[in-house]
Amino acid sequence: MTLQGTDLSKLCDPTIGPCGEPPGSILVSPCVTEAKQRQAVPFPSKDTTGKADADLVARCLAGDVDAFETIYQQHAARIYTLACRMAGSPDDGEDLLQEIFLQAHRKLGGFKGDASLGTWLYRLALNHCLDFVRSRRAKMGRLTDTLDADGASEPIAPRETPIARLDLERALEQLPEGCRQAFVLHDVEGFDHKEVAGLLGIAEGTSKSQVFKARGKLRALLK
Repeated sequence: MTLQGTDLSKLCDPTIGPCGEPPGSILVSPCVTEAKQRQAVPFPSKDTTGKADADLVARCLAGDVDAFETIYQQHAARIYTLACRMAGSPDDGEDLLQEIFLQAHRKLGGFKGDASLGTWLYRLALNHCLDFVRSRRAKMGRLTDTLDADGASEPIAPRETPIARLDLERALEQLPEGCRQAFVLHDVEGFDHKEVAGLLGIAEGTSKSQVFKARGKLRALLK
């Protein structure tokens, strides 16, 4: 008896395997065999990455627009995320991103290859973001002094209203500037408190306090 071309007598015969092989045989899928025969693809070495970075920079310095576009495509997302978090808004983050890459284009001649191009760009971006934050802080300080001198009683910025189900990025925007900066550098970017203190020009204890406050505020906002 057969069913759609299959001999059912063989299916009931204990001396024949399910695919017609002798009993005790082990079937190996052709896909498994092929996978075993494939050789692992090696990860790019540091030397390979360094050479690729050097080639891209050399092409940029020679006026190759496509080379700089490649650099932008490879690193813009990470730098934009950093800029948004440090500035506290997507609009400011977008402006900072453009400024950072303009600055990078001007300074590419100073890239020596001691670190990867990504690390070099990140350091440049972080310094630019910190300059922006310091400049804004100074402007706000002058504005506050002026308002105090005029006897103004209204707050500089409107009060925030609670927003349900904030995601982390939106919650970060609600943090006070000092708390946000310390939190981003320490908990997001991975700097230790001593490094954060040096970057922001504050005491190490202040960095710890700001991060602690930021975590508490974020927990409350994300509930």
